[in-house]
Amino acid sequence: MIWLGIDTANTPLSVAIVKDGTILAEVNSSMAVNHSLRAMSTIEELFATVQLQPKDIDAIAVSEGPGSYTGVRIGVTIAKTLAWTLKKPLTGISSLKALAANANFFDGFICPLVDARRNNVYAGLYEYVGGQLNAIKEDGHFAIEDLLDSLTEADRRVLFIGKDVSMHEAVIREKMGGNAVFAPFPLQLPRASSLIFMAQQAEQQENIHAFTPEYRRIAEAEANWLMQQRKD
Repeated sequence: MIWLGIDTANTPLSVAIVKDGTILAEVNSSMAVNHSLRAMSTIEELFATVQLQPKDIDAIAVSEGPGSYTGVRIGVTIAKTLAWTLKKPLTGISSLKALAANANFFDGFICPLVDARRNNVYAGLYEYVGGQLNAIKEDGHFAIEDLLDSLTEADRRVLFIGKDVSMHEAVIREKMGGNAVFAPFPLQLPRASSLIFMAQQAEQQENIHAFTPEYRRIAEAEANWLMQQRKD
């Protein structure tokens, strides 16, 4: 079975083609370049590299968020378009869960983290049990101080993973002390192959027309509008 995986939910871009459990090719980049300019060309180059056509794939996995509004929309739109055009099944996977999957040998909680500006983050809490990655805390949009307070109460070792972790490392160390563990740089980027692996385990298919991103927060424009309504 041949899978195409697409992750554009945040600054990193990752695209992979996996055949019968073997990674044929994968591209991972953390360069801050608009995904609308790079994603499709990267997918086309990957197919050329492995000498396959889009029609040859059997299924598609895509990062459904949370993350950048624009980034998430780009990946989901590409995946839905390909799935509809090629008549292939589509599976959406949390961008945070796919990131947590990089830490499959860690004994403790895993906290994938993406900066959401203004001392806020997108984060979740996961743990590997019997080889399965389980959600301990649902993905969400949190003030970093509130997130760390809840993790401190758990009194467990927590592995923080993601390229944005370094932006909050000082406050994490201050709050968590010796329970804070930081993933090495090779594990900090999301991998589309991990996305595919999670999709295979999920054994679910999305309704292509109804499938929408999981932003885990309202848009800033909507938040500003609601705030203005309360004032009025």
